[in-house]
Amino acid sequence: MHGGQGTEALFGRHEDGVEAMNGIEKKFTSIQQMTDQYLTPKSENTADARPQISFEEVLKQTQETQHAAKPLKFSKHAAMRLENRKISLSREQNERLESGVRKAGEKGIHDSLVIVDSLAFIVNVPNKTVVTALDKSETGESIFTNIDGAVIM
Repeated sequence: MHGGQGTEALFGRHEDGVEAMNGIEKKFTSIQQMTDQYLTPKSENTADARPQISFEEVLKQTQETQHAAKPLKFSKHAAMRLENRKISLSREQNERLESGVRKAGEKGIHDSLVIVDSLAFIVNVPNKTVVTALDKSETGESIFTNIDGAVIM
C-alpha cells in the first residue's frame, strides 16, 4: 500500500480474532454452510412433526369423499325402463347396487355392468348414473358392449 500503510490500516482486528474492513465485520456464509442449510436433508428430529401422507392416500381419500357425497341417480331412459316393466328396487337391492358401483369405482372402471339378483344395470361410474336397466327376461342372450368391467352382487 502507499505511504507505508499496511493491511492493519484497512483491516483491523477485534479481540476475538474477527477481521473488520473499515469498521464492517465480515459476516459472509461459506458455500459449505449454505449447502448444509438448504440442501442437506434435515434429520427426523428437526423435521416437521406432521405425519407424511403419500399422494396415493390423499387421492384415494378425496375420491372416496367425492364418491360418497354423490347419490346414485337414474337416467330418464333407465327410470322409464324400470317403470315400464314395473320393476322397483328394494332398499336392500338399491344398497347392493350402490355397493357394486362403489367397488367398480375402486377398481377404476368407468362404464360397468352391475348385476343385482335378476336385474342388470349399465352404470356410468364417475357420474354415479344408471344409464339403462334390464330384467332377467331381457338378459338371456344379451351382449353388453361399451363397458370396461362387470360387478356381480
